[in-house]
Amino acid sequence: MSMTRYERHFGAGPRGLLISYGLLALAWRLESVVGLPSITGIASVRLYAFVASIAGAFGLGVWGLRSLPPGERGLGLVTTGAYKYVRHPVYASLLSCFNLGLAVWFNNWLYLVWAVLVHGFWHWNIRSEEKLMVQAFGERYTEYCKRTGRFLPRFWAPWDSD
Repeated sequence: MSMTRYERHFGAGPRGLLISYGLLALAWRLESVVGLPSITGIASVRLYAFVASIAGAFGLGVWGLRSLPPGERGLGLVTTGAYKYVRHPVYASLLSCFNLGLAVWFNNWLYLVWAVLVHGFWHWNIRSEEKLMVQAFGERYTEYCKRTGRFLPRFWAPWDSD
């Protein structure tokens, strides 16, 4: 089974974003019902966290897109650039950078719970994309997975020199 053009270009991204922001809307609706406290009363801390998260997400996302342009996805196994550190840098830019900053900006612990739950959901969501990669690249992709984290770098794993 080979990747469709849609799978090659978009992977699990659209489904993941739709569910992630559906869960964000649910958190927004539940905020007043659940009644969790604010994260901080200092507006500048919230603003700094949000701006830093946007900068981090933008930087990692651009690095991921430059490391593997959309037209080249699924055609070869890329293990350099941003892909040397994480298998899914564009998704990681949203999950590990932007979502945490957004949670602090919204200033309620419920949104931090949302960010953690969404991160867990993406580990499940990405499985279909990774199965396609194993089918396409076999043992090379499996070995790459052993040394490279999905969304966060594995600092304890050895990196090869490619």
